[in-house]
Amino acid sequence: MERLAEYIASFARLLGEGSSVHFDRVKDGSVALLADVDEPAQPKVHDRVQALRTGSAPADAIKAYNELDEMLRRDNATGSLANGGNVVIPFPGKHRPTPVIFGPFKQEGTLDGQVYRIGGKDDSKHVHIRNAGREFTTLVADEALALSLRHHLFGGVLRFSGTGTWIRHGDGTWELKKFEIGHFEALDDAPLEEVLGRIRAVRAKGVQQLVDPVAQLLADRHSDESAA
Repeated sequence: MERLAEYIASFARLLGEGSSVHFDRVKDGSVALLADVDEPAQPKVHDRVQALRTGSAPADAIKAYNELDEMLRRDNATGSLANGGNVVIPFPGKHRPTPVIFGPFKQEGTLDGQVYRIGGKDDSKHVHIRNAGREFTTLVADEALALSLRHHLFGGVLRFSGTGTWIRHGDGTWELKKFEIGHFEALDDAPLEEVLGRIRAVRAKGVQQLVDPVAQLLADRHSDESAA
């Protein structure tokens, strides 16, 4: 039933017009999902499906199509989208060539985010972060670093530096498989007005006469922090 629900959800995303597309029933025999589209939305759904055939569909429709086809491939099945018995879009599923994967590749880099979970029973602790609606759940840290991160749980945004392990899928998308944290630092979450105030303070000192205005601004910031 859970798998069927996944198919229904992806099918709904493929058709679009969520409030106007309704689940009808499951047809006898092989699993056949029947959808009923409200009349005012039928032209939009028709154009969306036709755009899938020509390769000009919106990104969310293409993503839904790929989700459905990938589920069929994993379930060793094939499928199709039909209208009145006529196949509109085929889903090759199990007959689709095995996707090419390149890698893994290792690269030094950084990730920014708020820590919302730290766990793991072994020496390597798993760290989950989120930032601007995205979540990264493949970060790992040693026990000492994880203990330090506990004080930042659900706190401000941190910048993690370390080594990422990436793979590249055949469609050109990259997937982060693992990110080994080397160290982290808290980012300045001061309000914009405060940051602008610092800039104005540097300018008031005669920014044209400073050899390195940015260095002066950073020095002023550290002085403020030390005073606090």
